[in-house]
Amino acid sequence: MATPNSMALHRNKHIIRLCTILLTAGGVFLASCSSDSVDPDDVSVNVNANKTNKYPEASRLEIPQLKGGVVNMFLVKRVATYGINYCIEWDIAKKAQRWSAFRWDASNSGGYVKREDNFIEDTDIPEAYRTTYAHYRGSGYTRGHICASADRWNSVEANRQTFLYSNMQPQLYDFNGGIWANLESKIRTWNTNDFRDTLYVVKGGTIDRSADILETTNTGLLVPKYFFMAILCKNKSTTNGGYKAIGFFMEHRDNYTDVKDMSPYIRTIDQLEDLTGIDFFCNLPDAIENTVEASVARNAWGFQ
Repeated sequence: MATPNSMALHRNKHIIRLCTILLTAGGVFLASCSSDSVDPDDVSVNVNANKTNKYPEASRLEIPQLKGGVVNMFLVKRVATYGINYCIEWDIAKKAQRWSAFRWDASNSGGYVKREDNFIEDTDIPEAYRTTYAHYRGSGYTRGHICASADRWNSVEANRQTFLYSNMQPQLYDFNGGIWANLESKIRTWNTNDFRDTLYVVKGGTIDRSADILETTNTGLLVPKYFFMAILCKNKSTTNGGYKAIGFFMEHRDNYTDVKDMSPYIRTIDQLEDLTGIDFFCNLPDAIENTVEASVARNAWGFQ
């Protein structure tokens, strides 16, 4: 069933498509605000891109359209070796993260460092609005990484940052160590030089709609009812400027009979946007965004 948020997002997308057609027909071409390397032939109208006057980092291709407002913080985690490690959007009213977004490329892939296993509070968030060990203790939920420890084995500093509580969502034990872990392992198989120049990854749990929240624990944790991943790949293909995308959406429960088959949870990015209310990959030029978000080439991702 379409929700008001999903209807508004679709309406905005429709307006964007119309603007793309009208502006292109009139001979006007607007450059994307993204600082990523976009092929010159791909540069066109980008109506829904993030504004970058406050957060220049919001122009990165992995960053969804920011909710903004006074209750949402945009957190950028950096390391000395290569700069931005990953980014988070944090809702201070709900003391919950909406997503973690990061990228893989040749500069931050490879290597194997020891898992830090040192969970720490995020001091970038005011103390009154952050989560801590006390929120998880006795809650019945594990501290579920969103940017996983194994996503950042390239350096000790990068791995250590994945243990920030701002990068956690409460997850059922069997979900965290079962189907979610297997999906994380699956997307890591795409992080190879043969498959990608760059992979752009967004992961999170649903926190915005009351129907998509499983519960709020007596320790104050908001528990998502669903978890999702959105992945964009850029490689040397000449199709769609080398871009392709795939989404996943799964219920947060612990009774999955098959934790290895990810096919049932594949969604187009358009479908994932309807389900979450989040505008993914908004910094792509609209002509490319509209194409790659509308369908999934399953065989290109290794699915039947």
